[in-house]
Amino acid sequence: MAESVYTGKVRVLQRQLLVPERKEAALEELARSCAAAAEAGADLLTLPEMFCCPYESSRFGPEAEEEGGPVWRRCAELARSHGIYLSAGSVPERGEDGRVYNTAYVFDRQGRQIAKHRKAHLFDIDVPGGQRFFESDSLAAGSSVTTFDTEFGTMGLCVCYDIRFPELGRRMALAGARVILAPGAFNLTTGPLHWELVFRAQAMFNQCYALGTAPARDMAASYHSWGHTIAADPWGRVLAQMDEGDGVQLVELDLAEVEAVRAQIPLLRHRLPMDALACE
Repeated sequence: MAESVYTGKVRVLQRQLLVPERKEAALEELARSCAAAAEAGADLLTLPEMFCCPYESSRFGPEAEEEGGPVWRRCAELARSHGIYLSAGSVPERGEDGRVYNTAYVFDRQGRQIAKHRKAHLFDIDVPGGQRFFESDSLAAGSSVTTFDTEFGTMGLCVCYDIRFPELGRRMALAGARVILAPGAFNLTTGPLHWELVFRAQAMFNQCYALGTAPARDMAASYHSWGHTIAADPWGRVLAQMDEGDGVQLVELDLAEVEAVRAQIPLLRHRLPMDALACE
């Protein structure tokens, strides 16, 4: 992808929502969120991981839709009608191979799909005394590094557990990304330890903005999200962060800051390719 550079500002409304039990209710909330983003003057609305489906392995298969299905069409329609970019969190997608993926879509102001990322790293963990969860029991893994172009320049896209892998963020940055979007749902074990840390680290190492949009915490659900929707800046500082509750966060990203930081400490230019370093 040819690198594009933009040094203006982009306003992002991050929607940390309580995921409803019913898909119809989620789509109603989506419509309200898109209207709120447009009213706030946001250029981009971001949603959380599995925004229209409770985060339960048993729900992913029955709730999965093919690309172009009802949820996809509603996202496209709302992005177009409100004239905003929409990073539609992630949804369970039924692939052409019949398998189910945790898939993130992005739509432009005309309602056109401009990015699609299937979660590449599946969350299979077993922490003694903490969380046990195996996404591979119900989901297949994607295999792409995803970047996309906007009027603001190039952005990167990944899903939740993907953000923990330094090389994925680096490859997005090397492909021109000035902003990394990551819908995610860290839990009450991993969230307090690592949520803020990994977003600050990806932002600092790649000298870009890193935005994580999470579901609000619902203690009545089987999976308890940490929440704490976050935006980190190119210095690795927390630009803004929410608590665990339902709500919104409006942040303004100054893309000139990306260029300034990369000029002052030129990490990407100074980096040595891994095959240039010998192991002794």
